[in-house]
Amino acid sequence: MSTIQVFTFNPFQENTYILCDSSKECVIIDPGMSNLDEQDEFRGFIEENNLKPVRLLLTHAHIDHIMGNHYCFLKWGLKPEFHPLDIPTLERGGQSAAMFGIPYDPCPEILPDISETAVITFGGTELKVLFVPGHAPGHVAFYCAEEHYLIVGDVLFNGSVGRVDLPGCNPGDLVRSIQEKLYVLPDETQVYPGHGPKTTIGTEKTGNAFVRVNSQNLI
Repeated sequence: MSTIQVFTFNPFQENTYILCDSSKECVIIDPGMSNLDEQDEFRGFIEENNLKPVRLLLTHAHIDHIMGNHYCFLKWGLKPEFHPLDIPTLERGGQSAAMFGIPYDPCPEILPDISETAVITFGGTELKVLFVPGHAPGHVAFYCAEEHYLIVGDVLFNGSVGRVDLPGCNPGDLVRSIQEKLYVLPDETQVYPGHGPKTTIGTEKTGNAFVRVNSQNLI
């Protein structure tokens, strides 16, 4: 059984996740820690629970989701794994940080090798990779079919969807990703987004005004 720990970090209030199971192995998803206090809080949870970080995964590479890449590499030797189509997004990290006036240290090594059919394993847990572009060209989500949960990044939120006005965004792709990859999952699937509170697939299918199950969408 997975334990899902969420931290809300940085000026963008981004959700950073740690997934672990009884093996004590854990994966880090979208590390957003941006200062010493956030790094200490994050490290403290790992050390207090005797966890062993084994992989660093990115749903996508927008600045608010990668600010802790450098720290995770220095602390645990983890290289960020992500879809190759998001390399240009990652490469804009320094430019984005400068635009917002926030500090950012690029990770010295990256591992852009998450394919659209990949399966991520740690301990006794298996995560299926779902390719869900639209908010970013190489956006992916991580789905645990056995336990019915989904780490979805910035594709689908509680009552909303990801932005489509940033470089590399595509509104049509976002709608298709949600309708064809997410809304087909069981209604009870717990959705853990990149910002804000969690929701369920069933809740969003019936109540999300931005992307409907049918074609009547707001984007």
